[in-house]
Amino acid sequence: MAMAGARAGASKQALRYFLGTCIPSVKQNAVKIRVQRLDLDKNLWMYFKEYNFVYAHDPDKKCNIGDIVLIQTLPEKLTRLITHKVVDVIYPLGDITDPLTGKKVVVSKYRDDIKEINQLYGESKNAFNYDKAPPRGITKDKRDFTYQETYVKYQEDPNDPQPYAV
Repeated sequence: MAMAGARAGASKQALRYFLGTCIPSVKQNAVKIRVQRLDLDKNLWMYFKEYNFVYAHDPDKKCNIGDIVLIQTLPEKLTRLITHKVVDVIYPLGDITDPLTGKKVVVSKYRDDIKEINQLYGESKNAFNYDKAPPRGITKDKRDFTYQETYVKYQEDPNDPQPYAV
């Protein structure tokens, strides 16, 4: 009888998965994730975007700022703030793939469609060529500083620019 009561009182926490965007964080071995959800306004009967911010454990440093990642709730909190873990990087920043067709996307158009339009009307000299573009990470230390350690800026000092402050 005591076992049945113990089982009835203990409940399992469901492991939940979320998609979110990685944003700058000052935590070590963790990333800050912005998770979007829709909130119903019952007066207007419309949904509006709202954001929740969670910290996810990422010791391998898989994700960079701007990546869309899949996170999972942990069965137990690692710390007071870290409640999730990074499962996988779904879309690296700037490289979105349509999940239904498997084609690469730029804003709201497929890259193949953009190529066809450029062939029909003539390509601009300033047009960006996605085939020749290097993958993310090649511009590290030149134009991409998202991997740098961030820290909190406490004061404004014109002599100290503090380029990696949050």
